[in-house]
Amino acid sequence: MADPITVALVGNPNAGKSTLFNALSGLRQRIGNYPGVTVEMKKGEFIADGATISLIDLPGTYSLAARSPDEMVAVDLLLGRRPEEPRPSVVVSIVDATNLDRHLYLTSQLLDLGVPVVVAVNMIDAASAQGITFDYAKLSAALGVPVVPIQANNGTGLAELTTAIRNAGEGANAPRGLAFPPAFDEVTEQLRKELSDELPTFLVRRAIIDIGGYTEQWLVEQYGERLKAALVGARDKLMASGHAVPGVEARTRFAWVRAAVAAGVAKPAVRPVTWTDRIDNVLTHRVWGTLVFLVVMFLMFQSIFLWAKPLMDLIGSGQDAVAKSAEGALPSGPLRALLVDGVIKGVGSVLVFLPQIMILFGFIAVLEDCGYMARAAFLMDRVMSRCGLSGKSFIPMLSSVACAIPGVMAARVIENRRDRLATILVAPLMSCSARLPVYILLIGAFIAKPGSPGWLPGLVLFLMYMIGFTVAPLVALALKRTLLRGAPPVFVMELPSYRRPKFTSILRRMGGAGWAFTVRAGTIILAAMVLVWALLYFPHTDANGISYPERIEKAEDEAKEKASRLKELQEKEDTSEDDKAELEKLEEASALPDKLNGEWKRGSALGRVGLWMEPVFKPLGWDWKIGVAAMASFPAREVIVGTFGLLYDVGEVDTKAIGNAKADAESKEKVAGLTKAVQDDWSKDPVRGKYGVPVALSIMVFFALCCQCAATLAVIKRETKSWAWPAFTFVYMTALAYVGAFLTFQIGRLIVG
Repeated sequence: MADPITVALVGNPNAGKSTLFNALSGLRQRIGNYPGVTVEMKKGEFIADGATISLIDLPGTYSLAARSPDEMVAVDLLLGRRPEEPRPSVVVSIVDATNLDRHLYLTSQLLDLGVPVVVAVNMIDAASAQGITFDYAKLSAALGVPVVPIQANNGTGLAELTTAIRNAGEGANAPRGLAFPPAFDEVTEQLRKELSDELPTFLVRRAIIDIGGYTEQWLVEQYGERLKAALVGARDKLMASGHAVPGVEARTRFAWVRAAVAAGVAKPAVRPVTWTDRIDNVLTHRVWGTLVFLVVMFLMFQSIFLWAKPLMDLIGSGQDAVAKSAEGALPSGPLRALLVDGVIKGVGSVLVFLPQIMILFGFIAVLEDCGYMARAAFLMDRVMSRCGLSGKSFIPMLSSVACAIPGVMAARVIENRRDRLATILVAPLMSCSARLPVYILLIGAFIAKPGSPGWLPGLVLFLMYMIGFTVAPLVALALKRTLLRGAPPVFVMELPSYRRPKFTSILRRMGGAGWAFTVRAGTIILAAMVLVWALLYFPHTDANGISYPERIEKAEDEAKEKASRLKELQEKEDTSEDDKAELEKLEEASALPDKLNGEWKRGSALGRVGLWMEPVFKPLGWDWKIGVAAMASFPAREVIVGTFGLLYDVGEVDTKAIGNAKADAESKEKVAGLTKAVQDDWSKDPVRGKYGVPVALSIMVFFALCCQCAATLAVIKRETKSWAWPAFTFVYMTALAYVGAFLTFQIGRLIVG
């Protein structure tokens, strides 16, 4: 059997590459009506008349002068610089029929590669609606390569395209590249001979044109610093001859594009007003567009919090059932504690956020597929540009409101490295869903008191979220003026036509996001939870060397034996003195397991560290208990509520039961018990008793600004390919959180008086 024909699909963002890839290969791939959706190389295969055709869907790129990691993936493969992939034998250039003037610029660069090229003119239906007509034979003659009209979303023209690909892969000659000015070709050939006769002319040309680009960097690694001096000399010669770079490329290529379009494309004298234009008049309007945007964002947040609730409760119930089964099957000891408190609860703390992650990505997939997300980014560019970013930074920051992990990953669509890095570093400042239980617990205990205005708790919760929306742009601005100093980015974004979202594509997107979150974040959170468990478990014996787990289990058994008598006395209306004395003893016996648990955790390794570090927490209005809970929550911030329950002798508190009217009676009782325990404990303290509200606000501000998520730091490392940036993120956010909590408590203390 003949070797497969390797075909690379190349085109501008939103040209329809992924749609065409799916239509040809039949593989399920992510498709989005938003520039930059394809962020990794996708591969597939199909058979055409007995010939095997291997497809590669490359990330969208506007030019072979790569500006981002996504674009560099395309350049590396097309140049044969990816050892795991063969160099393509055919390149299919997908262009938008409604915008050939811009899309053919990339095609002109592909012609220089020395590989057969087939041009697929996509979205011919949209071009027809605008009154644009084509003479494909003349266009093919002008371009010097086969041209095939297609409509990838319904399969029109795919048979003809497959035939053209086969013909090109089975013996077609490579097209001739564009003719640059003779002076440019002379300088290019001279430099190539100085370096190596085996070096492709295309690479030398790109190195001269793309000043400081990826091609130049790669060649410098190959030929040393002498290449830099040679490139400077070549550019000086071109400037002296009137062909300064990079302008010579733009003039040459756009002149070629204009000639080709004039030969094969006829446009109406007056562009017709389409329904897309009419909708854009509203959605991109400074006032009406902003109002629509706010309504859409409100609906998205409502869906995240309301629709995810039943699924989160179901996952929580499943976690509890598995934990109880493990407790019943294993004897008391470190192994059972590790599996139940470390592994099962660690896995549960990951899976419980899956519904929110999937609903968020489902909502974003709908907005992308219908074309609205590009309009939202356009609107937000006005705001983002004031802090040195572009509208593209808005999507990652918005995603971070549910979880910073998809937000950090979404920053891949940003071409400029400094802007991408700045967005990654500030995305964790947005209040994610894991912070919500902390806010609700403390607001319920110290803000929503009897007699306080009904609107006050909601206002405080809103302000907690606004901290991220306010501080993140300010930090981004500071980064862009210091560590990431550079020229403001030019915001270029294509506004695609509106389309009907595909239900199957949305489901695949949700499933892919959920799987990626589980695999990438789950392992880190699980490891962090096991570590926290160990620090809170050991030492696990009291001063007499008796095991705390055994004492607690014995106390629980005794409490269960007397539970019915306790309930009987509590419900009894007329009680004698003997009954009251017995009731008091039974209540003490019932509370003993939680008290022993608290005593155990206070003497644990983490508890001792908290006592040692109490002077550090004192300026924030905290005692050692709050400090321990905060430290325990650094791997995953949702741990704090459970840690509070242990330290305040209430026992394990279910985070999902906070603010949940449908939670079971026992879970509600635990939450109420924790709220009362915190109030009672603080009321006895001279500082927290008087300044309870400032202390509660101090904790909330700390959590709003601190990076207490090991999974987020791991994803930052993965995206930046360095531990330096996650370390920087952890340090600057912790310092920012400390300063914010300090100011909140000290100013609140002055106000209270």
